[in-house]
Amino acid sequence: MLAVLDLWVGVSNDAVNFLNGAVGSKAASFKVIIFVAAVGVFIGAALSNGMMDIARHGIFQPQYFYFSEIMCILVAVMLTDVVLLDIFNSLGMPTSTTVSLVFELVGGTVALSLIKIANSDGAYQLGDLINTEKAFTVIMAIFVSVAIAFVFGAVVQYISRLIFSFNYKKTSKYFIGIFGGLAATSIIYFMLIKGLKGSTIVSQETMDLVHQHTDAIIIGSIIFFTLLFQVLYFLKMNVFKIIILMGTFALALAFAGNDLVNFIGVPLAGYSSYMDLMAQGGAVSTDNFLMTSLLESAKTPWYFLFAAGIVMVIALATSKKAHNVIKTAVDLSRQSDGEESFGTSPVARVLVRTFSNAAETIDSVIPIPVKRWIGSRFNQTEMILEDKASFDLVRASVNVVLSGLLIAVGTSLKLPLSTTYVAFMVAMGTSLADKAWGRESAVYRITGVLSVIGGWFITAGAAFSICFIVAMLIYFGGTAAIVALVALAVFSLVRSHLVYKKKCHRENLKEEVNTTVAQLQKTTDSHEALNLFRKLSREELSSVLNFASEALEKAINGFEQENLKDLKKVLIGIEDKKVHLKQVKRVGTLGVTQLDYDIAVEKGLYYYQGNDFASEIVYSIRRLVEPCKEHIDNNFKPLSDAQRSDLDNILLSVVSFINLCAETIVVNDYDNVNNLNNDCASLSAQLIALKKAELKRIQNEKGSTKVSMVYLNIIQEIQNVVIFSGNMVKVSRKFQIE
Repeated sequence: MLAVLDLWVGVSNDAVNFLNGAVGSKAASFKVIIFVAAVGVFIGAALSNGMMDIARHGIFQPQYFYFSEIMCILVAVMLTDVVLLDIFNSLGMPTSTTVSLVFELVGGTVALSLIKIANSDGAYQLGDLINTEKAFTVIMAIFVSVAIAFVFGAVVQYISRLIFSFNYKKTSKYFIGIFGGLAATSIIYFMLIKGLKGSTIVSQETMDLVHQHTDAIIIGSIIFFTLLFQVLYFLKMNVFKIIILMGTFALALAFAGNDLVNFIGVPLAGYSSYMDLMAQGGAVSTDNFLMTSLLESAKTPWYFLFAAGIVMVIALATSKKAHNVIKTAVDLSRQSDGEESFGTSPVARVLVRTFSNAAETIDSVIPIPVKRWIGSRFNQTEMILEDKASFDLVRASVNVVLSGLLIAVGTSLKLPLSTTYVAFMVAMGTSLADKAWGRESAVYRITGVLSVIGGWFITAGAAFSICFIVAMLIYFGGTAAIVALVALAVFSLVRSHLVYKKKCHRENLKEEVNTTVAQLQKTTDSHEALNLFRKLSREELSSVLNFASEALEKAINGFEQENLKDLKKVLIGIEDKKVHLKQVKRVGTLGVTQLDYDIAVEKGLYYYQGNDFASEIVYSIRRLVEPCKEHIDNNFKPLSDAQRSDLDNILLSVVSFINLCAETIVVNDYDNVNNLNNDCASLSAQLIALKKAELKRIQNEKGSTKVSMVYLNIIQEIQNVVIFSGNMVKVSRKFQIE
């Protein structure tokens, strides 16, 4: 059960490794990309076997551990892995399943080793129980791969861009054949020749035959694919898209071959241990049967590999969290500016400043003709992008092919390289080489990269620490501890799913804004842009008013009923709305640039005023809710009957007014604007009268001072909402029809 869960959450996180290039460049429809990747994952899983030894004897020395101790370690690793990976999926942060596995194994092994050392009267040392040399090699391979992937990504992309430029259609006829031939041959060599090694479904005779004719296969592949891609180019087919899909397949296959051990290696080691114990026919107990058999290489039954492949394919096709993780990597590598997912940091600012100065120094010594030629190759005004793509097909080709090759090399050497590290850092290296990190975005992108890398170190520390504690709890707590920890893991997964559903709602709102941005960017006609602009404004302003009426009702009813949960929900909704309004303002800035000068100056002002009033409404509601929440949280006295009655009466009128304002804006009919102005003035006067009545009660020393302070604050902020709603209608009228 834990193996299936781990496959599910693991694929959700690692999908970014092989989908990033194809999804970011829009090389094909999402369904086609998923299908190609799914085939690669399934075949890779079926061919996987050699890496399984890492979970059997790569970290611990099994000949010194009893069956019960090994099972304690393995269960602790699986429980920790499922919860940890799901947390990172929910955050949309790509992390390393390899790092999590290795450090969980180290954490669990250290926990049991310390217990064995304490009980052995000095017979064991930590170095006897842990395969320190292998563990160090694995850890170093993982972290060295980060630097190697980044450097290779930057260098290969820079050379590719010099060859093809951003207008790759001009130069493709000269270089596309050999480029595709080398890419396809590399894929064939590493994915098939290296991938066959250790497979349980390919005969030894077949593998020997392949290895004997390796040179002939390579030369033949180069010639065949070079001619094939050149012919396809002359037939008007987009060769880059074919290469990207081939690379996506190869990367998915390499991922499954290299990372399958992260998900089922530990459960299969447990299964193998159990079968070895059963083979003893009850002659030994679980507490004195040493697991020397785990020193042998894994011989995984084919049906386990096939079943794992099926689970991974289903997870890949259906997991929404996988899409969330992909988005993080694509946003950090996109060619254009836009809404950044990360803020800035002091380290990023220093790095940007340092490398900018270094770049200027290097630039000063390069001959002018060379600079002019390089500039022509990196002329982004000629960039060819697919609809809604984040980067072009050239960069996507380098991303998928190079990542697959580096991972396959690690797999052939039986080094559990982190596919996440390699794929992510290749993408970041190619982004840097492609000058995607401009002065307006570099500090945000570097902060994002540092955040992701920092998350990897957090993964290592958390995996070690949590698994250490869990292993200890299982060892001393036995079955009761296992049941409790499984229940805790299930609770964590369910809660994570509920929280993620809320996050998806926010992302959907953001996606709607981004769709409008894309429409504005494609619009060349000023009047068409203005109509799009007006439509967006109507939708956003009316949604803010609808939110305001609902939030006011829930907040005041929650305060009257002393319902802390409802007040907290309103505050969460306010934070979501604030973020959304910030994104809408960005659309406004872009929209103004698409309008003629005279229209932009006049209409742009009204748009910003409407958006400012919307923001003020949201801030007023927050200023209303926060004191109410604090009041209820401290269990202070409730409202008096007189205060409650006055508040309920005015709330009905205010909510009705706000809803009428929202309806007026959304239907774009302002015939009743004078009536709305009168209603606004009348409500404002009533609210002032309520404040005066409360001040009289205070003078007469009736009621609680704390309650009176909160009550007066509520009335004041309701009045602000009423005034801003009325002003919003006035400004919207000027923006929409005047």
